[in-house]
Amino acid sequence: MPVTIKHVAAEAGVSASTVSRVLTGDCRISEPTRQRVLQVMEQLGYHPNAIARSLVNQKSNTIGLVLSRAPRTAMAIPFFAELIGGITEQAYADKHHVLLVSSISREEECSQVLNLFRNKRVEGVIHAASRMDDTLISALAQEGFPFVVIGRVPGSDVPSVNNDNIAAADMAVTHLLDQGYTRIACVGGSPDLVVTMDRLQGYKNALTRCGIEIRKEWVICSESTTLAGAAASEKLLGQADRPDAIFAMDDTLAVGVWKGARKFGINCPEELGIIGFNDDLISSIMEPALSTVRIPIFEMGRQAAKMLIRGIQNEFTGKNRIVPAELVIRQSSMRKGYYS
Repeated sequence: MPVTIKHVAAEAGVSASTVSRVLTGDCRISEPTRQRVLQVMEQLGYHPNAIARSLVNQKSNTIGLVLSRAPRTAMAIPFFAELIGGITEQAYADKHHVLLVSSISREEECSQVLNLFRNKRVEGVIHAASRMDDTLISALAQEGFPFVVIGRVPGSDVPSVNNDNIAAADMAVTHLLDQGYTRIACVGGSPDLVVTMDRLQGYKNALTRCGIEIRKEWVICSESTTLAGAAASEKLLGQADRPDAIFAMDDTLAVGVWKGARKFGINCPEELGIIGFNDDLISSIMEPALSTVRIPIFEMGRQAAKMLIRGIQNEFTGKNRIVPAELVIRQSSMRKGYYS
């Protein structure tokens, strides 16, 4: 006769619903009760599925992916879709599942992730967007939980996969300068994110090297959406003293910048050069096609998952990875008439 939840409950002196809650990792179950139920399951040989087996072995075979933004916002950004693809492909190859973690506030995010660890729901997490002052990274490091960051963590040497955003942004703005644009504005995402500040620094480095003044009113950072890009573009291009080129910190913003230029009847690239970042699919099908910086987003996700899972298995594969960035020149920035 097969062992059932009722047998486990009777032997452990708890209700069947309590056993079910233990199986699903319900955080309302006390640790002593949880351990007693798991011990009885093992004694009776009750292993109905992979979840139960992983709980008994104290391994979930699951990694978390922290998006650091609301689900609707994250899924609307092509970067995250491609990143998730790379992470899940590598995780599945290593027989792990991926649990998405998204939240509205920092406090909620930190609490969610720490509870997942403490309740054995995940064995490690990938943090997809580091902030300038990131309480989650500090908490994970303090607790000794395995994690990998996509991006750079200022003043820290935590495991990470990144591209050199400062150098890549410098390369993009230098291209605009080489095309004869000298009045270059910058449109970026949240100033709370490290990637935004790094790309802003690259923009400033390129202008400073050429002796061009950085105009604060020509730097607008808010969020990485098409609407935000369009709003920033309209603000910049509605000025009598307007820029002749705009560096957008990602292609989603660049599409918005392009829409703003069309609203004012401004021709691109003759009157306004535009360059983006990430080389999303839309970049090559826009008219004019968008110049951008290509980074291997899928590969970044794959490497992050591999690094994390190897770390969980105590197979050290190196603490930091830097992936290359490539300038992709198309029509939107080619004032001089040549593009690839």
